[in-house]
Amino acid sequence: MESFIAWFMSTIGKFISPELSVFLVSMVPLIEERGGLLLASMLGIPMWKAVVICVLGNILPIPFILLFIKKIFHWMADHHMSRVVEKMEDKAAKNKPKIDKYGFWGLTLFVGIPLPGTGAWTGSLVAALFDMDLKKASLSILLGIFLAAVIMTIVSYGALGSLF
Repeated sequence: MESFIAWFMSTIGKFISPELSVFLVSMVPLIEERGGLLLASMLGIPMWKAVVICVLGNILPIPFILLFIKKIFHWMADHHMSRVVEKMEDKAAKNKPKIDKYGFWGLTLFVGIPLPGTGAWTGSLVAALFDMDLKKASLSILLGIFLAAVIMTIVSYGALGSLF
């Protein structure tokens, strides 16, 4: 990890602040706020500041995914990227039963429990591709983001170590 931080600060850190770095990492699919909180901890960003930055970074792409992913996939398929679209649709289809089993709370847990392949991006993709109710999906994803923030804050900063 120390070598990653050294590389990060010597390359990307020259151009943007640690806070902006954490914000941008929190927006990246599959890494999301989980990676953002780990990075924030390694960069020495105070816990509460990191949580706010990471949650906002993770929330920002969600409305765009929910509203536009079908149109984006259609465009991609029309522009010789159908294999990428198929992979993403297959990923969504593979995760749909996990979410369907418990409905609203299934999507919340899917987004919130930090396991590989889960998170707000994948949860939003599933919700959009399978026409889940937009308001319910948005609330469920938001709750999942908050749950992930709690879990990853404990993992990244320790249970009580950096509370004050």
